[in-house]
Amino acid sequence: MIRKEFLKLCAVGFALAAVGHAAIAQTYPQKPIRLIVPWPAGGATDAVGRALAEALRVQLGQSVIVDNVAGAGGNIGTQQFIRQPADGYTLLLATSSTNSANPYLYKKTGFDPVKDFTPVASLAVIPSVMIVAAGSPYKAPADIIKAAKATPGKLSYGSGGVGNSAHLAGELFKSVAGIDVIHVPYKGSSPALTDVMAGQLDYMLDTGAYGQIKGGKIRAIAVASNRRHPMLPSVPTFEELGIKGMAMNAWYGLAAPANTPPAVVERLNAAVQASFKAGDLGKRLADIGAEVRPGDAASFSSFWKSELDRYAGLVKLTGATLD
Repeated sequence: MIRKEFLKLCAVGFALAAVGHAAIAQTYPQKPIRLIVPWPAGGATDAVGRALAEALRVQLGQSVIVDNVAGAGGNIGTQQFIRQPADGYTLLLATSSTNSANPYLYKKTGFDPVKDFTPVASLAVIPSVMIVAAGSPYKAPADIIKAAKATPGKLSYGSGGVGNSAHLAGELFKSVAGIDVIHVPYKGSSPALTDVMAGQLDYMLDTGAYGQIKGGKIRAIAVASNRRHPMLPSVPTFEELGIKGMAMNAWYGLAAPANTPPAVVERLNAAVQASFKAGDLGKRLADIGAEVRPGDAASFSSFWKSELDRYAGLVKLTGATLD
């Protein structure tokens, strides 16, 4: 009798939970949503975040406010994010820097890269591109390698901050090319790009420079991908140029705090997929050089974990550390 009553109570509990989840899905969202972008305004990450915010606004019928909380390679904004209620009203633009690389670059990030997050939807990847000033004498990566070996410690490359994709791509290039160059970190990609254009930096491996390349302000000399980029069909890959092991991109996705109700996750993922189908989000991402990678929460979760493994090997290979 006791067992039967227990089973009845369980059945009632499951039924009430199902009703509760359905109710959440129907009513969410009822107020504006905050999207934390853990990097400064102006770079590729910010552009992806603002494209996502607009897409969610259209699909969900609520304002989505982008909050740039920069610092410590994305750790400060991410730390702030994980302390928020798991109700779907504070979301995070998860990135390869904060959620794949930082756990291996920092002794303490202030968050667990898996347990503190609920993956919602994958968005896109942006391949790194080696860029130089429009008037630079370097026409190919081989020219940079030759100059760096002739004058060790003289050439410099920039990044949008320690630990971001440009930093790791730069360290990877140093490793595979066997050169000694100086890393100059900035507070965001925009000031670094400005110094590349001015010739203050010799080169940069960036994911957010497609607009400047198109405008002729800087020149792309190689793509760190396994195939040429659709926006840069005349620019060869490192592999084509005989430089092995130079595959590097930045990935972006939407995350909620740990233990966010499944119904909220499903609602958010459905909004992202609907925007991709409508073409709005995909077009805005493609305009900044991103390769769209839509996916459900489960596939994004699997990808997230695989990237943690990949970045563990990458950080070990480059020897990059931040503390």
